[in-house]
Amino acid sequence: MFVDRVVVQVDAGNGGDGCCSFRRERHIPRGGPDGGDGGHGGSVIVAAQSGIDSLNGVSHRKFWKATRGGNGSGSKRHGRDGTDVVLNVPPGTIIRDANEDFILQDLALSGDRLIVAKGGRGGKGNTHFKSSTNRAPRQFTPGGVGESRLIELELKVIADVGLLGKPNAGKSTLLSRLSHARPEIADYPFTTKHPNLGSVQIDFDRSFLMADIPGLIEGASAGVGLGHEFLRHIERAGILVHLVEPSPTDGSDPLENYRAIRAELVQYDEALAARPEVVAVTKAELPGAEEVQSLIAASLDCEVLLISSVTGQGLNGLVGQIARRLQERTPAE
Repeated sequence: MFVDRVVVQVDAGNGGDGCCSFRRERHIPRGGPDGGDGGHGGSVIVAAQSGIDSLNGVSHRKFWKATRGGNGSGSKRHGRDGTDVVLNVPPGTIIRDANEDFILQDLALSGDRLIVAKGGRGGKGNTHFKSSTNRAPRQFTPGGVGESRLIELELKVIADVGLLGKPNAGKSTLLSRLSHARPEIADYPFTTKHPNLGSVQIDFDRSFLMADIPGLIEGASAGVGLGHEFLRHIERAGILVHLVEPSPTDGSDPLENYRAIRAELVQYDEALAARPEVVAVTKAELPGAEEVQSLIAASLDCEVLLISSVTGQGLNGLVGQIARRLQERTPAE
């Protein structure tokens, strides 16, 4: 199961109490204070880790709590520090305060981490309060209270290229042909239930990440269909590849389908709609595919590719154009 949004309660551990104690040994009648400090409470940390592609690992628990620090004891013994709790999430996870609705941090890269709930500090033992005028202090401090917070974890897939198109436009088939990804492929709409990632090799030392986004339909930006939940997954894509099916099974017009998806992008995020786009007509092996390519190219006044994931026609040209677009973006970034 793919999980891309989770709300969890995180509670850090309290600090241990300081100790009030006096040294008591034979032949040492005035040993003085020797109370140790309490240990610090454990913190709750969210860390981005490569190799994880879903929030499944943290979705099975709604409460995450670190352990408290141990109390100090005599002979200046320090209490044990509490154990931190680490929630490992995929790169691209946004941490948001669920109550106040503001972003705490965007863990965009593997290795990024954030302490979402800091453990309480350990209390001080009476040793700290000894002075020339207070030689037998009985003061000590209790441990601090650990932070508590309700957080929302939201995953936005990080990919160089995002595949767009109506259901059954051939996005999953293309991803499986260009990469080692093995998404579910079938001839019915909405086969793809969640984003799939694949690495596409350009040459010996260059590659890019491609994301297959579930098919969008008209009204997706307003919450219709599956697309609304996954539109956010293409927000990080630098380039959009828009696939158009030449002969839709529902009898719809390919050009109007393209325009409908573009309209949804504009309504969802105008900045997203302004990203560089490569348009390709899929299923070139079908009759009439070339005519649809010419029609869309004339209407949009831009180059439209003709590809087939079945025969391999035009795939090298598609990868080459994506590589050039990526290279053009690199200096600007």
